[in-house]
Amino acid sequence: MTERYLEGRVAWVTGGVTGMGHPAAIALAKVSASVAIGSLMETANPGVVAGQSVYLVSEREMEMARREIEACGVRALAFGLDIGANESVEQSFGGICGAFGKIDILVNAAGATSRHFMVNHPDALWDRILNVNLTGAYRTTKRCFAPMVARGWGRIVNIASTAANVGALAHSAYCASKAGLLGLTRCVALEGAAHGVSCNAINPGYVPTQQNSIGMMQQMRIDGVEMSLEDYRRHVAETIPQKRWIDPSEIGGIIAFLCREEGFGITGEDITVAGGSSW
Repeated sequence: MTERYLEGRVAWVTGGVTGMGHPAAIALAKVSASVAIGSLMETANPGVVAGQSVYLVSEREMEMARREIEACGVRALAFGLDIGANESVEQSFGGICGAFGKIDILVNAAGATSRHFMVNHPDALWDRILNVNLTGAYRTTKRCFAPMVARGWGRIVNIASTAANVGALAHSAYCASKAGLLGLTRCVALEGAAHGVSCNAINPGYVPTQQNSIGMMQQMRIDGVEMSLEDYRRHVAETIPQKRWIDPSEIGGIIAFLCREEGFGITGEDITVAGGSSW
């Protein structure tokens, strides 16, 4: 099996500057895919609502991420992207197709979390979380899917969560959005199955990303926990059967495998990567 098995392929990784998106972009670049990444920028504050846990990237982070991808010997494109805005998604899609000519691989890694009890849950927060985590993936998928079918080859990977299959206090919007993402994954997989297009979801457990840090600190405030973030993470690790957090590179490696020819038979699945934990 060659290690350049994605040579000539083009990948679009939303949320590709940080978190789990960036290791996914690097993993695809290492096996020779050209990669376009997009993330929510610091200048995108109008798209962020109170109570949302989201990490905004700087121009410097964007450029560093692009250069790291290019260092793998492939072409790279980086841009600001608000997955919750139709115009932003359309502009990004057009820009990638204009620069690279096509999109063979779509990784929906952009997302947001929130923590709020159902009592007095803000409508704006609910709408934003579902708009980003579920409708955002719909926006990118519907643009990429038909050309993939027409060419007879495509890979779509959605970053869902263990929250897609279980519930948790104060996570109603997040759990609902990720459960919906699994439904979307299965339907797209069925439509693409006869046309060389697979669609899968990955359900990560605890992964130490920038966005996770924001969410964990919010959780600590809700629970009244008084300790450092590092100590709290060590405490959480003790509740996981493997006694550790999942490294973001592990998620990237699985995504790269799903893009192999040998991975095509895996479709419509949600793959849990949580060290044995259900959450």
